[in-house]
Amino acid sequence: MTGWLDLPFDDQPASPPPPLSVSEVTARLKACIESRFGMVHVEGEISNCRLWSSGHVYFTLKDDFAQLRAVVFRTTARQLKFKLEDGMHVVARGRISVYEVKGEYQMVVDAVEPHGLGALQAAFEQLKRRLEADGLFDPSRKRALPVLPRRIGVVTSLDGAAVRDILRVITRRFPTARVVVRPARVQGDGAARDLAAALKAIARVPEVDVIIIGRGGGSAEDLWAFNDETLARAIAACPVPVISAVGHEVDFTIADFVADVRAATPSNAAEIVVDRAENFLARIGRADQRLRQALARAMERGRQTTGRLTLRLGQWPVRVALRDRDVDKLGMRLSACVRASTHRHRDRFDGLRRRLERRDARQVLAALVGRVQRADDRLRHRIGTRHARADAQVRQLGGRLDALSPLAVLGRGYAVCWNDARTSIIRTRTAVQPGDAVRVTLADGDIGCRVEST
Repeated sequence: MTGWLDLPFDDQPASPPPPLSVSEVTARLKACIESRFGMVHVEGEISNCRLWSSGHVYFTLKDDFAQLRAVVFRTTARQLKFKLEDGMHVVARGRISVYEVKGEYQMVVDAVEPHGLGALQAAFEQLKRRLEADGLFDPSRKRALPVLPRRIGVVTSLDGAAVRDILRVITRRFPTARVVVRPARVQGDGAARDLAAALKAIARVPEVDVIIIGRGGGSAEDLWAFNDETLARAIAACPVPVISAVGHEVDFTIADFVADVRAATPSNAAEIVVDRAENFLARIGRADQRLRQALARAMERGRQTTGRLTLRLGQWPVRVALRDRDVDKLGMRLSACVRASTHRHRDRFDGLRRRLERRDARQVLAALVGRVQRADDRLRHRIGTRHARADAQVRQLGGRLDALSPLAVLGRGYAVCWNDARTSIIRTRTAVQPGDAVRVTLADGDIGCRVEST
């Protein structure tokens, strides 16, 4: 068999091409892939979605047979109307690129839309589920509207028709009502923060018992400020009842679910506010009318009775005249009684309203804080008194203990004589013999001694 070394020189194979570096191979793949695909739309399910501290969002698009890594850079992620979550079926638009550092291909996403659902609707559903889980939609936290509001707060734009509709209805149906309007932007960037700030500001106005927040109709984008989480939590935290009146009857926003009462339109919100006051005043008017009718019937019956008696007792004109006078007096007394009763009911109503105002949670809380402060002052005073008394008692006992201390006796010049082992005190001269060693305890220490004589 002939080897290639046996072939003529011209027939020998050419030398192999030089090897490529990893960077060169990756660069060629990157140029090939990016020039081949360009901008693409990819449909798939999101998994392993992670938001990094840099603001970039990394996730994987997958279907039943394959998966594709994807990244949404910070500038694009900030513009998304909804939050990317695992399991979400989306359509992503972007370009296929190669990440040369790791040698991986990925999709750089420029836009994401939920599959079969708009971005705004997806964001709406996400926020609705989150707030419902936090209990902001719970019917038990909804508050009843006041019967006779002292002041009605309105948060809306001064340029829209909503504020004119609200004021027109309130002026027509409850002319004596006092209205406070806090203007705010109702659409565009920053409108939700402006509405939340206006709501907090108007809630601090004295005697505001109910607040209407809303605007007229518009597209979903125009009403989007009322689907903001900051505004929803501001409505839930408002200390007075809030009526949401956004758009038309078919429009629903997150503010409608959080508010204490949802009105179909701004005009309907004004009607709801004044309806209870109007009904209450109507009840008073009907009661007054019934009293007047009863009085008129009673007086008419009295006149008829007087007429019959006059006919039957024509010979007693004087007595009839006196009876007629008595009837007039009774009529006047009855009228006075009716007026007095009306005044009493009105005074009682005013008293009940004042009592209700005195039961304001802020006043009750202030009173409780005052009581706690006074109790704290009394406790501090008693602790100080007991501390001074205990300190004086300790000083007295210390003085007595010092007076009884053996060291105090030694300090006056006395001494204690012990045997050399300091096991017993020598109390008599017969206890020692000449030559015995003894120890003498003084106030500032001990000295060793030897007995010379006894």
